[in-house]
Amino acid sequence: MELDPVFLSRLQFFWVVAFHILLPAFTVGLSVYIALLEILYFRRRDPTYIRTSIFWTKIFAVSFGMGVVSGIVMPFQFGTNWSRYADATADVLGPLFAYEVLSAFFLEAGFLGVLLFGRKLVPPWAHLVAALMVAAGTIFSSFWILAANSWMQTPAGYGVVDGRYFATDWLAAIFNPSFPYRLAHTITAFLITTGFVVVGVAASYLRTGRFVAEARAMLSMTLWLLTFLVPLQIAIGDLHGLNTLEHQPVKVAAMEGNWDTPDTAPFVVFGLPDEIGERNRAEISIPYASSLVLTHDPRGEVPTLKSVPPTERPPVAVVFWAFRVMLAIGFFFLAFILWGNWLRAKGRLYSDGAFLRAAQIAAPLGFIAVIAGWVVTECGRQPWVVYGLMRTADAVTPGLRGGDVLASLLTYAAVYCFIFPVGLYYMFKIGWAGPANGEAEEPVFDHRQRAVAAARTARASAE
Repeated sequence: MELDPVFLSRLQFFWVVAFHILLPAFTVGLSVYIALLEILYFRRRDPTYIRTSIFWTKIFAVSFGMGVVSGIVMPFQFGTNWSRYADATADVLGPLFAYEVLSAFFLEAGFLGVLLFGRKLVPPWAHLVAALMVAAGTIFSSFWILAANSWMQTPAGYGVVDGRYFATDWLAAIFNPSFPYRLAHTITAFLITTGFVVVGVAASYLRTGRFVAEARAMLSMTLWLLTFLVPLQIAIGDLHGLNTLEHQPVKVAAMEGNWDTPDTAPFVVFGLPDEIGERNRAEISIPYASSLVLTHDPRGEVPTLKSVPPTERPPVAVVFWAFRVMLAIGFFFLAFILWGNWLRAKGRLYSDGAFLRAAQIAAPLGFIAVIAGWVVTECGRQPWVVYGLMRTADAVTPGLRGGDVLASLLTYAAVYCFIFPVGLYYMFKIGWAGPANGEAEEPVFDHRQRAVAAARTARASAE
């Protein structure tokens, strides 16, 4: 049996990125949350905030380290598996990746040491600045990576010379048509994902009666944040969908499972896309809903899959179901925050057993939604690696053999199946130990006390 190097290279990239994206989805949101805790402590001097910040900073450090290691593998694959793609797009995407390293990763790495080890070595304001800079670094990193990915989705500001793409207008290339929507949608998704992890951890402590003060603070403040972020994400998602409708209509047709209804299109709640028969089996749909959502007109015209040849369509079933998983989790989150705020109004937020159990169940759902959204984005772009310009089949390395790709895929799978469980084990171990974990009530930097102690030591030595 001949092994297809294109399929295996795609599978390998999916494996690597699917694991890696879970870490930015956590570290971006967690760095922002830690910065918020540091701000609250700096203003209020409540030791609850500092204990909570120390706790989450330890988990952030483990996750950040895993993210760095797993992130190295992705650009490595560009040379081994996707050299034609790397050669053709290097003049556009190379600088964007370089900007990510120079302006984001160095910023994170430069201040991470202060955040982790400098609490008793620098003034409180300097430690707060370090927390803010680490959070800013994660945001900048997302900015440049999403600029590069968005250019692949909606290319702009480029020219072509000898089959290679180069930037003719950097502002147009960076701020391409889909970039603002992807940036807002992704960053908000990362914040929500982290928020539900925090809520889940707080709920587990409240259910066991451990670290109650910290758990109450985590649950209360994060629920307020989610009350703002979840509805915002739904609105951003709608705008992002309209942008995708304009620039990638076939992707939208796959998301909707719409084969041949250009107007008055229903929204397919459930269905089994049959790509050979070009229809949905066992379909359950809501009449006119797809046209209404996409065009704000129940008789509006929407794209169909049959409007393009089968070779121009993405894998419909994958995109169709990934979109519904993401959508279902989003509306579950909306119901959850409504439930939580109702309990808050009734004075039962910290004691309702069913809600706390639901919070624990909801903790990992954000990661599933992020993966599902990424699958919609990347699989929905197929068969293009750069939309409308370069096909995925034309992007692989010349002479690449399927057996070599399979060997590297199995190696990556073995390594990741070791590294990620170990990392999760340490994060769960930190979580079990809890926010107190032997830390002082309120770590304090006092330069005057240090100066006095130094003077006494010098005087004693002189005598």
